[in-house]
Amino acid sequence: MDCSLLRTLVSRYCAGEENWVDSRTIYVGHREPPPGTEAYIPQRFPDNRIVSSKLIIDTPTSPVTSGLPLLFVITVTAIKQGYEDWLRHKADNAMNQYPVHFIQHGKLVRKQSRKLRVGDIVMVKEDETFPCDLIFLSSSREDGTCFVTTASLDGESSHKTHYAVQDTKAFHNEQEMDALHATIECEQPQPDLYKFVGRINVYHDRNEPTARPLGSENLLLRGATLKNTEKIFGVAIYTGMETKMALNYQAKSQKRSAVEKSMNVFLIVYLCILISKALINTVLKYVWQSEPFRDEPWYNQKTEPERKRNLFLRAFTDFLAFMVLFNYIIPVSMYVTVEMQKFLGSYFLTWDEEMFDEDTGEGPLVNTSDLNEELGQIEYVFTDKTGTLTENNMEFVECCIEGHVYVPHVICNGQILHDCTGIDMIDSSPGGSGKEREELFFRALCLCHTVQVKDDDSVDGLKKSQLSRRSCIYISSSPDEVALVEGIQRLGYTYLRLKDNFMEIVNRENNIEKFELLEVLSFDSVRRRMSVIVRSSTGHIFLFCKGADSSIFPRVKEGKIDQIRSRVERNAVEGLRTLCVAYKELTAEEYSKVQKLLQNAKLALQDREKKLAEVYEKIERDFILLGATAVEDRLQEKAADTIEALQKAGIKVWVLTGDKMETAAATCYACKLFRRNTQILELTTKKIEEQSLHDVLFDLSKTVLRHSGSLTRDTFSGLSTDMQDYGLIIDGAALSLIMKPRQDGSSGNYRELFLEICRNCSAVLCCRMAPLQKAQIVKLIKLSKEHPITLAIGDGANDVSMILEAHVGIGIIGKEGRQAARNSDYAIPKFKHLKKMLLVHGHFYYVRISELVQYFFYKNVCFIFPQFLYQFFCGFSQQTLYDTAYLTLYNISFTSLPILFYGLMEQHVSADTLKREPSLYRDVAKNALLRWRAFIYWTFLGVFDAVVFFFGAYLLYDNTVVTSNGQMFGNWTFGTLVFTVLVFTVTLKLALDTHYWTWINHFMIWGSLVFYVVFSLLWGGIIWPFLNYQRMYYVFMQMLSSGPAWLGIILLITVSLLPDVLKKVLCRQLWPTATERIQDASRHCQEHISEFTPLACLKSPRYRSSDCSSSPARRSNSHSKKMMFTHWRGIDYSVLPSVFGYSNRHCHPSAGYHYSGSGLETSV
Repeated sequence: MDCSLLRTLVSRYCAGEENWVDSRTIYVGHREPPPGTEAYIPQRFPDNRIVSSKLIIDTPTSPVTSGLPLLFVITVTAIKQGYEDWLRHKADNAMNQYPVHFIQHGKLVRKQSRKLRVGDIVMVKEDETFPCDLIFLSSSREDGTCFVTTASLDGESSHKTHYAVQDTKAFHNEQEMDALHATIECEQPQPDLYKFVGRINVYHDRNEPTARPLGSENLLLRGATLKNTEKIFGVAIYTGMETKMALNYQAKSQKRSAVEKSMNVFLIVYLCILISKALINTVLKYVWQSEPFRDEPWYNQKTEPERKRNLFLRAFTDFLAFMVLFNYIIPVSMYVTVEMQKFLGSYFLTWDEEMFDEDTGEGPLVNTSDLNEELGQIEYVFTDKTGTLTENNMEFVECCIEGHVYVPHVICNGQILHDCTGIDMIDSSPGGSGKEREELFFRALCLCHTVQVKDDDSVDGLKKSQLSRRSCIYISSSPDEVALVEGIQRLGYTYLRLKDNFMEIVNRENNIEKFELLEVLSFDSVRRRMSVIVRSSTGHIFLFCKGADSSIFPRVKEGKIDQIRSRVERNAVEGLRTLCVAYKELTAEEYSKVQKLLQNAKLALQDREKKLAEVYEKIERDFILLGATAVEDRLQEKAADTIEALQKAGIKVWVLTGDKMETAAATCYACKLFRRNTQILELTTKKIEEQSLHDVLFDLSKTVLRHSGSLTRDTFSGLSTDMQDYGLIIDGAALSLIMKPRQDGSSGNYRELFLEICRNCSAVLCCRMAPLQKAQIVKLIKLSKEHPITLAIGDGANDVSMILEAHVGIGIIGKEGRQAARNSDYAIPKFKHLKKMLLVHGHFYYVRISELVQYFFYKNVCFIFPQFLYQFFCGFSQQTLYDTAYLTLYNISFTSLPILFYGLMEQHVSADTLKREPSLYRDVAKNALLRWRAFIYWTFLGVFDAVVFFFGAYLLYDNTVVTSNGQMFGNWTFGTLVFTVLVFTVTLKLALDTHYWTWINHFMIWGSLVFYVVFSLLWGGIIWPFLNYQRMYYVFMQMLSSGPAWLGIILLITVSLLPDVLKKVLCRQLWPTATERIQDASRHCQEHISEFTPLACLKSPRYRSSDCSSSPARRSNSHSKKMMFTHWRGIDYSVLPSVFGYSNRHCHPSAGYHYSGSGLETSV
């Protein structure tokens, strides 16, 4: 049985729910139902206490633990987690003791939040947070609504409207609420914040109860705040750890980086080395003792019980002893160091001022630091379009009604022109029937939406009376709806408000029209449309529907379909977002049937969404097409520059969107995903209708492989110059066919062929994608045979599935709420910040942690291999070479801090260079620094250094007088000599690898060496009373008093470091990497500074990076007279002189170099 299932069953049993069911019944006010209606079965629910503290300490483990170092690791982790747990416990107490008002015996009673029970009727006042999940019963507002902000739940600061139960919204005081007799049936607690299914049965005297459906619009979530409403009454349905907020406490599925996986593999290798060492020493010990005089030396004869012990038992005991002796080769402290490096390193991202957006006041967020280094390994970026590549700032452009195009003019002199002069009639004016359709179209857009009208007394400090009489402030979760309502307002129709279930609009004649809102068929991403059913003042019942053209046209039976379709396609090619509007009139009998179908579906507790979808499908058909709208969504700042830089870095960029193909393709051209020379390949439903899927795929495969067969395409770069670039466009329907098995019954499918086509395309556009299909695309690439590292970025709730599926998920803190940011690993304000996040921060993170991991294994090999060699000279007696204090403090104190701060501060090239040269990202791609070749090199370097330490000291002082009084060195002096060379060598090795020196690096590296010397002097120079014996007393001082010892230390350190230095010098000269060329060129520029030297070369890492377009103050720089500036559209551009040019490893100052800020952005 699955452990999670067992745990769930136990928790349910302990909570008193032995007979677990899929729904629960709540008795409002704890009043039992009338006799005979149903059996009263009391249910047990948890109290309202919140417990977020864990009281469990997670400790890093390894196959072999080692005494005090492991205790130190556990202690550090315990202190860190214990402190965080204590803070959570304090926060829990403050929350659980918060005062709450609830109704008891017709009066308001105040008690602590933790004492709330399911069924209690609670009163919440304005600006208070809801203490638990409540069903909204009544409000101080006449229409039974309230406004709520859910910023603490999903980050959305906009006001959301919730609706009270129809039968209880008239109850406004405590006595009326206490007299309420009702039961609520609802689903068991679910973590989904936006989904709720239930129904309420209200009893009136002895009559049959009135059943009303309950949905998310009736549910007030714990943590949300009441706004613009004096007070509300609600009944508690979920309390404590069963509230939706508490159920969302649990972390997302753990993602593991490539570095972490490499660490685990390397750890297994070192575990095998540990076991091998122990086995070799155990076997050699018994080989050594096979001769009698070696088995029992005169100074250590065996006792009688030892002689009688079983041979295999003795061998196993010795094997374990050797395992303990050599276990230091397993770097236990590396786990703590890596965790600290990731945690502290994440602050460098959040502190980056260049990634702070002043417009929104937001900066980058790090939701998990476990994937920092994965940012430097990205091979595929999957991005949403709307709100990610574009601003999601909609502006109404035009509408097409019956083939006539209407373009609203700008407001002139503060007045809106409502007659024909205010409308640009591109085509001829409509006739009589056309006039009627025109008015229906405008009414449809005024009525078919979920827009709210803000009724605050002031807006941004301006009184309402100061605003235009016709001005309204609209609020909606969808920017498209606001743009449409505001656009129609400019064409003469104004939406006023929703009051008492009547929607009020003002027509061109300034007459107020009222429509009773009967039903709302909400929008969802599967249907891609929404509808409303309204009754006019004349009694006519209309169903107005708006949605994507692909979901409207198949349901239309009448209207000028061809004219409107052509206009929609033309607007889509120009990059505009299009919606189609249709309607149909219902008779009273038809509406009665529709109402009954909807009511039955809404009252269902099981599969409510499925039943509603089936009913919607029956209702939304046989439409009369009215027209279409076009809304512009502008491209985000520097989106094109960011995509171009990512492609140069070898990252393939895919756009996944729900928009239609023409709109998405226009955006892709504008943001330079597709270029003028890119050959577009289509894998769409239209193509598949003309040919079979098999033929289309094979034709595309032949096309892309024809050019790549004889040439070697760089599989990373989408900017090849020696061959044709391809761009693929695929839609959701075609993807569904590709994911299905073949029709001939074979077990294979077209996935591999599709992947092969995608690999040879520089960019891919996936349009008409449902949220689940976005995740399928990401998973398909992620699980392909190359196993590339993927990143998904988006800003809306429809992007959450692909964000969770990708190796790294990034949310945009945008206008569609914060669902994406909440579910992501990282969040950034704008898409342009992705460039620095990957090319600079990701690059640095990966280089730093790769060096840290390799260095830890290296220094542990250097540490323990002399101990292994020492056993050959001590009869395999498990004698230690080093003192116990040195064994304990080596990884804790002597060598830990320098590598930690190296992992935080190192910059092998400057941040400016990484932004200017995106191709440097390829140098570290595909886990280049943690491949087997690098791992074996570091391991053999450690073995070489260990051999030099041990045999150098052994041969140098073999049978030699090393002190002035003729004394010989003992075994502890020998071990101290080896350990001293070891500490200095590994520390100086790190110093040689450091490119970016700060006072912190100097302090840590040289401070660690000083600390080792001071500690050794104190440890061996003082008689410590708490020690029974001191075998190191005066050993270190005696060693330092010997001249040959000083000479030996210096000589052995030099010999140990020499091979690594020679290897780096030779490789740098003969086979330099792109990074090394940049480093050499940067040094060359710094050595030859003249008045003609460009500013880019003068920047050092300590200077704050800035773009050329960031500040005009640069013109006052002493070198600015040698630069050419141009000013266009408020942006400064600069043409710099040559920075450097190079071919292979040689620097040619004559090569020109052109640099500017972001290119000119194209507005979609």
